[in-house]
Amino acid sequence: MSVKLDHGAEDLAENHEINVTPFIDVMLVLLIIFMVAAPLATVDVPVDLPVSTAERQPKPDAPLFLTLKSDLSFTLKDTPVGREALPKALDEVTGGKKDERIFLRADKAVPYGELMQAMNVLRSAGYLKVALVGLEQ
Repeated sequence: MSVKLDHGAEDLAENHEINVTPFIDVMLVLLIIFMVAAPLATVDVPVDLPVSTAERQPKPDAPLFLTLKSDLSFTLKDTPVGREALPKALDEVTGGKKDERIFLRADKAVPYGELMQAMNVLRSAGYLKVALVGLEQ
């Protein structure tokens, strides 16, 4: 704190120097608060993860979408397909490759049992790589 006392004049002269000591004290207190609070703000669950040697899978250029509409009809890509003709249509589109990933998307109004029956049709046709498609919130 600086005070300039001049006993020669009646009024006090202005001091144009900034007193930074309170500013530094406040900054140090804030620094200590953040140093203590920052480790507490992070959520950390200790887990020892195993190492994976799997290579990153490339994204397919043209994914194969199978759509189950609300009226329980199927559409493979953009072509309507009947439930009985679905295995044959899948074989034609995939060229008989059973390891092709099928992206299955269903309307919100489709009952769960119907979705499971569609997955059973895919499984019985030999297509075991099925990915369910949904929207992100």
